[in-house]
Amino acid sequence: MFGFRSGKLKKDDLKGIAALMYQDVSKNSWDRENLTKRNLDFSVESVRIIDKYAERLMKSQYDTDLLNTYFDNFVTRLGAYIGEVIRRDINQDFYWYESDSVERHSANYVVRNEIQTVLYSKKRDTVIDPLTILKQFLRGNSSYSSLIYYAEETIKRYS
Repeated sequence: MFGFRSGKLKKDDLKGIAALMYQDVSKNSWDRENLTKRNLDFSVESVRIIDKYAERLMKSQYDTDLLNTYFDNFVTRLGAYIGEVIRRDINQDFYWYESDSVERHSANYVVRNEIQTVLYSKKRDTVIDPLTILKQFLRGNSSYSSLIYYAEETIKRYS
């Protein structure tokens, strides 16, 4: 049978956080030119821009200092955006939930690090965890060579 436990799932919708990628942009000319609503349309192809943005954050001294100062914010915004791209493209019953409520609901998921938000499918009893992937990627210890590769592979796996 299924490994469901009791426990109410707590939604934690990150759609609004994902939109901050183009709504709350720095004065940097590259950011203003590329992080726009037109470019960041939640298509798989738009993840290429997020990839370039993340690479910039990790390469220049100024951006690296900014990344280190606001690391959790970058993880949440970038992870929410990529998660929304994945969720929309898969177009199934994946929704944002607090990870500790998913852990109480599913015998197949254990919170590995700190509590955060994950994409969870009740029908499949499956978790997609883009925020953890982003955290690993921004720290330089991801098994994915790029964020577009992560998005495409995740979409293939769950479609």
